[in-house]
Amino acid sequence: MKLNKIYFLQLVFLFLIALKSLFSQDHSIARTWNEVILESIRNDFARPTVHARNLFHMSAMTYDIWTIFNKKSKPYFLNQNKNGVYIPYEETSYDKENEKALHEAISYASYRYLYHRYEVSPKFKKTKDLIDSVFCSLGYDPNFKSTNYKDGNSAALGNYIAKQVIDYGWKDGSNEKYFYTNLFYEPVNQPLILKNPGSQEINDPNRWQPLAFEKFIDQSGNEIPGAVPPFLGPEWGQTWPFSLDKNDLKSMNRDDFNFPVYYDPGPPPEFLDSDCKINSEFWWNHSYVSIWSSHLDPNDDVLWDISPAGIGNLDFSNIKYNVESLKGIYNRYDGGDFSNGYKINPITNKPYKKQFVPRGDYTRVIAEFWADGPDSETPPGHWFTILNYVSDHNEFDLKFEGKKKLTNLEWDIKAYFILGGAMHDAAIAAWGIKGFYDYIRPISAIRMMSDHGQSSDPNLINYSPFGIKLEKGYVELVNEKDRLAGKRKENVGKIKLRAWKGHDYISNTETDNAGVGWILAENWWPYQRPTFVTPNFAGYISGHSTYSRAAAEVLTLLTGSEYFPGGIGEYTAKKNKFLVFEEGPTRDIKIQWATYRDASNQCSLSRIWGGIHPPVDDLPGRVIGEKIGIKAFKYGKSFFKI
Repeated sequence: MKLNKIYFLQLVFLFLIALKSLFSQDHSIARTWNEVILESIRNDFARPTVHARNLFHMSAMTYDIWTIFNKKSKPYFLNQNKNGVYIPYEETSYDKENEKALHEAISYASYRYLYHRYEVSPKFKKTKDLIDSVFCSLGYDPNFKSTNYKDGNSAALGNYIAKQVIDYGWKDGSNEKYFYTNLFYEPVNQPLILKNPGSQEINDPNRWQPLAFEKFIDQSGNEIPGAVPPFLGPEWGQTWPFSLDKNDLKSMNRDDFNFPVYYDPGPPPEFLDSDCKINSEFWWNHSYVSIWSSHLDPNDDVLWDISPAGIGNLDFSNIKYNVESLKGIYNRYDGGDFSNGYKINPITNKPYKKQFVPRGDYTRVIAEFWADGPDSETPPGHWFTILNYVSDHNEFDLKFEGKKKLTNLEWDIKAYFILGGAMHDAAIAAWGIKGFYDYIRPISAIRMMSDHGQSSDPNLINYSPFGIKLEKGYVELVNEKDRLAGKRKENVGKIKLRAWKGHDYISNTETDNAGVGWILAENWWPYQRPTFVTPNFAGYISGHSTYSRAAAEVLTLLTGSEYFPGGIGEYTAKKNKFLVFEEGPTRDIKIQWATYRDASNQCSLSRIWGGIHPPVDDLPGRVIGEKIGIKAFKYGKSFFKI
């Protein structure tokens, strides 16, 4: 099978990369263990909130160990009161030379921490083999478990700090004790049975609808027990943050539960307006997703310049969340946004080389690339891989804020600490909003509107004030001569969409692509794997947009430049090898970005093409992510010099 083969090769490759980094003079001990946690994430369930927390706690733990040996910086956990938890540390002299003691303490702490946080992951045997091999390759003894660091033993120091951070995690509101399960949340809608057409029965059209699978496999390739995956993380807003400010926090009550909500964006558009007709903003946003689904055909003769000369450089400052403002960003019928690209690369002072490719290749590739990272390290982990890519770039100097040159270790320690904090805060803010507003996803909204019929013309058949609006060439009625009419004309009058045709048109993932054509709206499907379809949590706001914009701001401030090294970052998706559930792309595609914000914006757009988010989910995530990233950077930086 294509998926299994690719996944296996990726695992082998990443395993070798992680081991190679141990012996590279260019990679620090912090980078070595960062590679291990990223691989641990790939072997776990796709739980972006949990992995953001794990990345942050590990980064903060490593940072604190570094401060013991670098006394110019203030620790985050040690001898600090964090949310009522105090982790004591007594000044101690260690019996090894500083660098060796530091490496040993970081390694023992990482070893204990990773074992604890990932021991219940579905592929823990692979994770365990990697953790053990890295640890033993460094010459350390896994049987040494003492936490008595006061005797001058740096291994015991690592064990001690890992235990303290693990204990902190039991109390931090994430409900780790009960495997992060929901304590209060219950969905109000019955599941959408995916093998059946339409949205079926929806009790509340403004709320999230669970999905019922014959088999659910998350984006890390793990089969999830049970046919109906529960909402992941609706109570995550209770988790203790990094830099989020109580002045930006509201306690919002629904269903007798108080949801902590940071940066409340206000409610998304409801299904019906004040006249009990379909709300134009609800329709406009969700129908966007089906229209962009028509951009997923690589054979439609539409070519785009996807280099920074053609895409990027979008300014969405001072944009509000209403439809009129959103219209200034997104191109409804042609796709993408209204950015104009860059005339020159400001680093080289030369024009960017144009790259014309089929739009349908570009849209499919970025939908899959950004879904959970190219190797399923989930969005927060994906941005750590981008940070590592930047750090390794031969045109990048490890200068904090573009000013002070740091060693590899100090750079990695500080960069991971701040980025980890930002990703953790992004998860808390985004999922706090998701939990409270509990908003519907496009697969439910598009099918539901279409089930009601059309609301454009009372003189046409299948009219309903609750129905979807017709748009010529994209949303139409099935007529008697239509191939979709059915043998007994049973589908005449139903809504049809011009969209990606779905998995029924793919017999062999190695050789087939579904293409775009007219389908019954009741069968509309996001551009996702058939065993996944849509993430198992509410849509509003987009987690990808929040994570990505927060990370883009951190990388911009951290490096002292909004641009990738050399003025361009890129990733190559190989011809007919990159896409998983259909053939493609039809040629090598280089995903390119001039700036970190361009990468973030591309990630956001990819979720519309992927059928996961309408614009109203996306833009508030970007705006909130920007605030989180800037605040996390300033707060993290405040620890570096006493």
